[in-house]
Amino acid sequence: MSGLVTAIGSLVSLSTNPLAIAGLVPMFAAGLAFMRYMHFDPENHPINTRHLLPEYDFVIIGGGSAGAVVASRLSEIANWTVLLLEAGGDENEISDIPALSGYTQMSEMDWMYKTSPPGESAYCLAMLGDRCNWPRGKVLGGSSVLNAMIYIRGNKLDYDRWSEDGNVGWSYDEVLPYFLKSEDNRNPYLARTPYHRTGGYLTVQESPWRTPLSIAFLQAGRELGYEVRDLNGAKQTGFMLSQGTIRRGSRCSTAKAFLRPVRNRSNLHIAMNAQATKLLINPKTKKAYAVKYLRDNRIRTVRARREIILSAGAIGSPHLLMLSGIGPKEDLQKLGIPVFSDRKVGHNLQDHIGLGGLTFIIDDPITFTKTRYQTFAVIMEYLMKEQGPMTSLGGVEGLAFLNTKYAPKSGLWPDIQFHFAPSSINSDGLQVKKITGLRDSIYNTVYKPLRDAETWTILPLLLRPKSTGWVRLRSSDFRVHPDINPNYFTHKEDVLTLIEGIRLALNVSASQAFQRFRSRPHTMAFPGCAQYPFDSDEYWECSLRHFTFTIYHPTSTCKMGPMTDENAVVDPRLRVYGINGLRVIDASIMPKIVSGNTNAPTIMIGEKGSDMIKEDWGIKTK
Repeated sequence: MSGLVTAIGSLVSLSTNPLAIAGLVPMFAAGLAFMRYMHFDPENHPINTRHLLPEYDFVIIGGGSAGAVVASRLSEIANWTVLLLEAGGDENEISDIPALSGYTQMSEMDWMYKTSPPGESAYCLAMLGDRCNWPRGKVLGGSSVLNAMIYIRGNKLDYDRWSEDGNVGWSYDEVLPYFLKSEDNRNPYLARTPYHRTGGYLTVQESPWRTPLSIAFLQAGRELGYEVRDLNGAKQTGFMLSQGTIRRGSRCSTAKAFLRPVRNRSNLHIAMNAQATKLLINPKTKKAYAVKYLRDNRIRTVRARREIILSAGAIGSPHLLMLSGIGPKEDLQKLGIPVFSDRKVGHNLQDHIGLGGLTFIIDDPITFTKTRYQTFAVIMEYLMKEQGPMTSLGGVEGLAFLNTKYAPKSGLWPDIQFHFAPSSINSDGLQVKKITGLRDSIYNTVYKPLRDAETWTILPLLLRPKSTGWVRLRSSDFRVHPDINPNYFTHKEDVLTLIEGIRLALNVSASQAFQRFRSRPHTMAFPGCAQYPFDSDEYWECSLRHFTFTIYHPTSTCKMGPMTDENAVVDPRLRVYGINGLRVIDASIMPKIVSGNTNAPTIMIGEKGSDMIKEDWGIKTK
């Protein structure tokens, strides 16, 4: 409660200074939300088990978007003992507030990964050291605690392609039941359709609050010839108000959804602040039989009677596999790591990228700005009514999927996604600058002049990049972050497709719906791009290579594939090739990245992977 007292005292003493109050609102919100979080939420927090057993049937590494699901589902079997190891701690009051998602990044909840400086293909040039920040959740609930909560499943053709490539059981018709299994959709117009369900652990709904620009976004879509539709339904191409993983106005992370309701199961132990450091493998049987982990500054060991499940994410899972001797033979031998299975772990890294900071200016005072909405009245509306601007899904009010000339001619597999927000880089003070790592020179030249302007943005996102990268070990020391090289823009078509997407965004601004507000693009060039005419291909390519914006969707570094696929790390039942008793269940198993936000598909992978484990151990599943 000390945070509450401090915040109230500060607000009283600075009550004549609205800007100072706005700066303190996150702290004040945390104090007030603490009361709501602890007393008004009927679901208590998961128990952090201090005294662990020496052996469990299943040991799960990583309590994130997939790991929390797996722990919940496996512990449904009463005679199975399950341990969930999570390197971070629990969620808090700030992470519970949807509009403050940016404040969880670059915090103790974040692994704070960075890409390595680019090689021949330039990118992230607007960021400090030419390195993009890659937030990943180091907290129970993982990246579902840091993200913008957007609920998008991807395109049905994504999953059919997985199946066609030899991944039996992963077609759209086979994965759809697992999306439905999780879902509790609170919007009746969707819940009644065949593509949605109610009653699952994961609450999905629209934010109860939005700006007038969200409706203009839908109207612009219609003007451009697109339908407003359920983007998780029969067809993906179109426009929609954002749906997200929120419940009663607060974030619904996988920890809240899947772990809190089962907190009292005696066969489920959750160990927070317990970082896995190595898998122990029997050299004769090639069975993974135990996990070493760091807790309370001591290295400890826990054994797994049946299986170890690795759900540490697209960076953490390959990192731990390689530290344990599962990965590219030559790379591991250079670091003196004994090799148990020579597989292409860490290869095939894929991510969604777009142009950050594409900004449009309007005249009307209706955009989402920090000084306007981070106020005492707004906080009280959130706390008392579970409504208002603080319920905004990370500021993203609308979504769209569009086809460029490079997309399949059917129009059913769009290659560009829009994230529409009634704000831009200038709207929240310096927080976005901080979490993106934007250079002072870029911010001061391009965005600081807009400090008092009304702005909005579209993030045009490339859905199926041809460029792939890697995750590689720098050291055999688990404390050293791996080398993350996404190799953005090594394929020219990635750049050309995004340029088409940027021009589609310009068309949205030029629509009658937005011209009511006299919308126009901000044309200030990034330092380094001013020599090119605005809206030329060269201008946009230069801009993309400067403000390279990842929406934090790394995938595919432990690729799933049939035995005939020499690049595969796991088989279609998610078992690691060459090692017994070990599976990977998270976004890293995607053979190719899905066309859309990755959180919902990762939860689906957790659901389906849990059933595979049950089936392989003789448990019938529905």
